[in-house]
Amino acid sequence: MNDELTPEEKEALKHVALKLESYEKQRGNLIPILQMVQEKLAYLPTEAIKVVSEHLEIFECEVYGVATFYNQFRFHPPGKYPIKVCLGTACHVRGGDIILENFERKLGIHAGETTADREFSIEKVACVGCCALAPVAIIDETVHGHMAPSKVEGLLMRIEIEKEMEERAKKKDESGR
Repeated sequence: MNDELTPEEKEALKHVALKLESYEKQRGNLIPILQMVQEKLAYLPTEAIKVVSEHLEIFECEVYGVATFYNQFRFHPPGKYPIKVCLGTACHVRGGDIILENFERKLGIHAGETTADREFSIEKVACVGCCALAPVAIIDETVHGHMAPSKVEGLLMRIEIEKEMEERAKKKDESGR
């Protein structure tokens, strides 16, 4: 995964640095600061951890240590199409782990990672509350129940087709102007 920030993320990081001035340089502010950073950037890139450590005058490894302790913090940018695979009891019993493995294999990434083009990310979740539909995967807020390994490729293909259709429509609009 390319760890370089996008131009938008660099701009957002500048805003984060300015907003840090409103936080006192107390270690107790670390979690609220990390939450604010993640809200602005959608994850905690290395550069943000450095900015936070400099502001609070603590070591980067301390910031990272606190951030890794809590599962609310991400260290990879979420994909345009985030995929959440439920591994709660009902989904696990019905093959949720196999569904997860299929997504990982098809996308060439593991849970907690994002594809290099930032199109897809995969996340394991404990329970989504749809046990009657087990196993369940959520793609970009759409719940897909009664998942089967054979459905994984079809869902990914549908997204690719929809992206191509959007690009064609966009080109048609641009050329028609």
